[in-house]
This record gives sequence, C-alpha cells and structure tokens, in this order.
Amino acid sequence: MAIVHKIGRRKTSVARVYLQEGNGEIFINGRSLEDYFGTEVLRYKVQQPFLLTETKDKYDVAIKVFGGGHTGQAEAIRLAISRALCEVDAEFRASLKPEGLLTRDPRMVERKKFGQKKARKKFQFSKR
Repeated sequence: MAIVHKIGRRKTSVARVYLQEGNGEIFINGRSLEDYFGTEVLRYKVQQPFLLTETKDKYDVAIKVFGGGHTGQAEAIRLAISRALCEVDAEFRASLKPEGLLTRDPRMVERKKFGQKKARKKFQFSKR
C-alpha cells in the first residue's frame, strides 16, 4: 500500500495526514500523540476513526498540523484520518459516516465589526 495523503480542516486549523501500513504509531509535527496532546479527550478524538473501524494498530500516521488551538487541531486531524481511511477501504465509510466524522464542520469565528467592541457586543450606550 502506498502512502495516502489527506487534508482536514476545522476553524483555522489545517491538518495534513500521511497514512501507511504499520503498527499504530502516530506522530504529530514530529512528536508522539501523548506528547503533543496532553488531555485524554483530545487523544481520543484523534484515535476515534481507528477505534470505529477497528484498525487501531494497523496504520502508521505522520501528521503536520498548524493554526488554531488544541481542540480545532484534534478535530482537523480526526477529519483527515477519516478521509484517508475511506480512501484505503471504501467499506469504512459505512461506520464513519453515521458518527459524523466525514463532515467538515463549517462553523468559523464571526468577524469583528467596526463601531463595536466585538462581533456582537456593542460599546456601552449612554443616554445622557
């Protein structure tokens, strides 16, 4: 099997995933999964596609991710891994699609408007 390259995005995070057959090693920006993500919840988000398709120790993953925060990066990685697994085997789509792992979350931060404090918050109004 050749290396499968896929991209996942979430908010301002962009993750590039390189998937190949191996023994389940995950490296993010040259660091291990446990070293890069401190909390168990974020590690679970990254591994969720493998757990749903029961391929936890079958593929090695090299990931380059930038932009955004920890949660956005973890969810961008999850989308990219899900897309890569679907390219490896189309039957994985049946287990990933109902969980919503193949859907790009379109929600972005609303821009700040001029004459206002933030996107929706206004400056304090004084009647007198």
